[in-house]
Amino acid sequence: MRTLSVDWRADRVVVELDRPEARNALNGAMIAELHEVCARVEAEPRPLVLTGRGGAFAGGADIAELRERGREEALAGINSRLFERLHRLRVPTVAAVDGWALGGGAELSYACDVRIATPSAVFAQPEPGLGIIAGAGACWRLRELVGLSVAKQVLLGGYRLDAEAALRHGLVAEIVPPEELMERAHALVDRMAASSALALRMTKMVLDAEGPHPLADDLTQAVLFESADKHDRMTRFLERKKR
Repeated sequence: MRTLSVDWRADRVVVELDRPEARNALNGAMIAELHEVCARVEAEPRPLVLTGRGGAFAGGADIAELRERGREEALAGINSRLFERLHRLRVPTVAAVDGWALGGGAELSYACDVRIATPSAVFAQPEPGLGIIAGAGACWRLRELVGLSVAKQVLLGGYRLDAEAALRHGLVAEIVPPEELMERAHALVDRMAASSALALRMTKMVLDAEGPHPLADDLTQAVLFESADKHDRMTRFLERKKR
């Protein structure tokens, strides 16, 4: 791949946005390659860690490409379709954010299930200053993550969420030193990997369903209650308690 560095492991995949000369700005080639990654994860499910190279997560969309896009490209949802595909992967996804996460780069991180950040992380949506909206999920996904008031401050007021503000508003799970960022991301995936893959998949499915869903809870639990994995895990738990 030309814009990504991808490390496929037995129990996870680590994807590094690799355009440091452009602060890892998302261009057409990167979008296409991220679709390739999503396709393989859909075929071979495993948790995904997403990060950026060179002290930036992603400095937004490639403005030179964005300037040339018109109505048809907007309706095609070039970025938004990818981010929704990433969001709907049936495995947990983690964004490890160091430095700038601007515009489409911020929206890419919002599409992940969990975000961790370094002290230098900054989330911002500068799109209105360029004559457009944050049209790849921020106008509704950021509201879900931090609430309407904070989302309006970012999207309308141009406020930036530094790492401390992102932590305070629940956008990131923790702040870690840059040299520990990937170690902590892997530790998070290790905790996920210790759980039942089926239980995590179905928990994510219910979490992402709209509105109250007691029936979905019951149906999902019914499937899990019949699984051999559930029986084995609970048996091991009870046997440990006897010791």
